[in-house]
Amino acid sequence: MTRSSDRAEATRKAWLETLERFRQDRDAPGSERYWSPRLDTASRDELHAIQEAKLAAVVPFLYENSPFYRRRFERFGLLPSDIRGIDDLIAKWPVVDKLEMGEDAKAHPPYGTYTTITDQVWAERGWMMFSSSGSTGTPRVFRYSHIDRELWAWSNARALHAMEFRQGDTVFMITGYGPHVWAWGVQVALFKMGLPAIPGGGMDAKARAHIVQRFKPTIILCTPSYALHLGRVMQEMGADPAASAVRLLFIAGEPGISVAATRERIEQLWNARTVEFYGCTEAAPSAGGYSCPASHVGGAPVATHLMEDVQLWETVDPQTRVPALEGERGLTVCTNLNSEASPQLRFLVGDYARLDRAPCACGRTHLRAIGSFAGRSDDLINLRGIKMFPVQIEEAVRSVHGTGDEFEIVLAADAGGMDVMTVRVEHVDFHLGDTLSERIAGEIRSRCEVRVDVEVLRPGSLPKTEFKAKRVKDLRQK
Repeated sequence: MTRSSDRAEATRKAWLETLERFRQDRDAPGSERYWSPRLDTASRDELHAIQEAKLAAVVPFLYENSPFYRRRFERFGLLPSDIRGIDDLIAKWPVVDKLEMGEDAKAHPPYGTYTTITDQVWAERGWMMFSSSGSTGTPRVFRYSHIDRELWAWSNARALHAMEFRQGDTVFMITGYGPHVWAWGVQVALFKMGLPAIPGGGMDAKARAHIVQRFKPTIILCTPSYALHLGRVMQEMGADPAASAVRLLFIAGEPGISVAATRERIEQLWNARTVEFYGCTEAAPSAGGYSCPASHVGGAPVATHLMEDVQLWETVDPQTRVPALEGERGLTVCTNLNSEASPQLRFLVGDYARLDRAPCACGRTHLRAIGSFAGRSDDLINLRGIKMFPVQIEEAVRSVHGTGDEFEIVLAADAGGMDVMTVRVEHVDFHLGDTLSERIAGEIRSRCEVRVDVEVLRPGSLPKTEFKAKRVKDLRQK
């Protein structure tokens, strides 16, 4: 074994020992309210100390085990000893983004060098390979180990416990089980919690509706758009989703809780509460964010907790990437402190959020995203110099009574080459075309300060969303 491989192995050992040292209540909840009472209610000073201790171990681990990170240290003229804590990390380490990772994957196929999983580690304890979603160009894949699987199971169980998953619940998993981290991470957490699941892949909406009626799951896992679709299918079949056994709708994959009109529509349709996870394949695959019992209950604001003992979260200015002030809207950045394979330093997740460290009524001390997460920077629409997000269009559409669950945003260029937008909306009173078009266009103009065309359609005209909704159709020449 060479001196270099000795250092790599020594730093890996130190990092894994550090991860184990900071796990509490590994296999069962420590109380009715908290899976890990000590960690979930830790003081701000305690959380800071955990982050500092983990950072001290993970920085040399990445330097010795990830060629991507070693090259980055060299490019910026840094050594691991230059990053002695969180302040140094934020001041000296530029944000890592998806483009930089994509270039690394292209230059070093097939896996890239941005993770710490070697072929040897993969052969010894490889668990599963995941792929990033929602990006273009060279796929970014991530090989996670069985150590990661156990870390995910533990942190996700803490999050599901916070969402009030309890003994007696049955979870209906409406997912295709593709190469995405959300469903698999929930699945291993359910194993740890001892909760039963019904797999819902490979069937149509009517078959799933029959499962809801016959087997009476109490929790459904799906995207927000699919929650609406499944509820409507049940109504068409003569069933009432609000009368079902479902009490929680566990949604992710699209903005849902953050869009008030969509959240209210789902909750009224099912007579159930919505809860969510937040994260990404690269740096927050295990419960980056999660709902707590106090979120949007009794008039409380929508808020999503971020588990600070396993990740370091911050927001940055979209243009300069300079850290945003607390309470200021910025793009999410995550340093993962809960992984053998992918403990990224300052990865740009890229959703707009406003972070707040004020105490929460649920008793958890970890920071929250007030208003949750609305608008991923990758989804930004630029129309004639006016910038907006699909969620803003969604808010406008949902504000008009009688609109359907599906809508579509079409971007094109007119005969003169000017960019134009048409929003296609279903409405029960579709025969009032011009009147409704003007009203919906006015709602969009008031929120986005842009004039658009609105096409009002008969209900059922647009394709129903089966999984993750694709609301934007861009027909402009690139």
